[in-house]
Parts: sequence; structure tokens; C-alpha cells
Amino acid sequence: MRRPLEIVVHDNNIDQALRVLKKKMQREGTIKEIKRRKFYEKPSERRVRQKAEAVRRARKLARKKAQAEGLLPPTKRRA
Repeated sequence: MRRPLEIVVHDNNIDQALRVLKKKMQREGTIKEIKRRKFYEKPSERRVRQKAEAVRRARKLARKKAQAEGLLPPTKRRA
């Protein structure tokens, strides 16, 4: 069972609490899920999307393995 998302508001600073909430929701994928469920997705479209996501995950894992083994240089962080 998932724990409910909880944000603590300090000194009535609602703006900071909203930023923290949005960041937590984005990290959990809640925002992406809401946008995805906004419209009906045909089963064929869902399969295509899931396959593309699986390919993306596999490529990312392979890239990380290659970097750990020293076959690829580490990626540069964006500033």
C-alpha cells in the first residue's frame, strides 16, 4: 500500500510547499500518469508506448553498464 504524499508547510510559505509537492509528484511519475490518462489510449497505442519505454530502459541500462566497465566516457551533467 502506498503512503499518501505529505508536504510540511513551514512559516506559511505556500510557494515553497507547492514547489516541493510538484517536485515529489514529478519524481514519482504522478504528473506523467495524469497526463497519460487524460485521454483514452487505444490498446495498440499502449503496446507501442510500452515497447518504446522498454527499449529506452534497456538502452539506458546498457549505457550505464558500458560506462561502469570503462567502454564509454561518463555523460556530462547539464547545468
